[in-house]
Amino acid sequence: MCNPAMKKKIFIFLLCSIILSGCALQRDVMTLDDRLAQAEQRYTEADQKNKKLEATLEEYRNAREQNDKELRSKTAGQNATIEELQEEIRILKGKLEETDYLLKQKINAFAELSEKREIKLESIDKTTSLNKDRIERLEQYLNFESTAQIQKGQPVSNIPSGKQAKHKLSENELYTSAKKAYDKGDLNAAREGFQKLLKEFPKSENADNAQFWIGEIYYREKWYEKAILEYQTVIEKYPKGNKVTASLLKQGFAFFNLGDKSNARLILSELIKKYPKSNEAKIAERKLKGIGP
Repeated sequence: MCNPAMKKKIFIFLLCSIILSGCALQRDVMTLDDRLAQAEQRYTEADQKNKKLEATLEEYRNAREQNDKELRSKTAGQNATIEELQEEIRILKGKLEETDYLLKQKINAFAELSEKREIKLESIDKTTSLNKDRIERLEQYLNFESTAQIQKGQPVSNIPSGKQAKHKLSENELYTSAKKAYDKGDLNAAREGFQKLLKEFPKSENADNAQFWIGEIYYREKWYEKAILEYQTVIEKYPKGNKVTASLLKQGFAFFNLGDKSNARLILSELIKKYPKSNEAKIAERKLKGIGP
């Protein structure tokens, strides 16, 4: 059996152990509480950051949706505008084709009218020539001096029976002579000269100019239908010549003088579009302002 002193020591030892273990447990509990508090704080901070991220993400989604809506709206508007423009282009193309067809019809009508007039003129020339021959034969039968000889101041015996030989003019001489006649106002002589140049020297470097001046002669005579056809010949036959812009301008003027403002406006607009830097284009712009819509 243990003696009382030994029991007392054992009791004191156990008591001290219990006290010491209690202190250790209390420190552990406090440490755990501190760690738990730190964990809760980190969790709270993380949760706040997460909420901020979610809010930012939500704002981004809303902004993206808004941008998508605006983009879809703009795209729809642009598509509608493109469709409207395409429709306007189709309408304008149709009107242009219709106007081009009507213009060709009018030019063809002018050509037919001009051809009929030329046939009439040829018929008149033939009739005049036949009458002249009859008069000469009558004068010869009656032994009268012919009118041609009176004008020249020559007797009948001095006129040769064949055609008198004439010096053949070169292409430059023909052009210069015809141009001088035009400048003097002798339109018939100028027309004959230019037409002779085109007939004898069709590849002359002055051919396009000669053709243009023929159109100018008809324009000055106010035979605008014929002038339009002659200008059209310049445009089609000599597209690289120096009289294309002038021919387009005078075609527009001729149509205007005929009262056809629609075709006048069309041709002058074509001139401005194809040759915007030419002097004729500037004149056409001023003329269009005068014609009006």
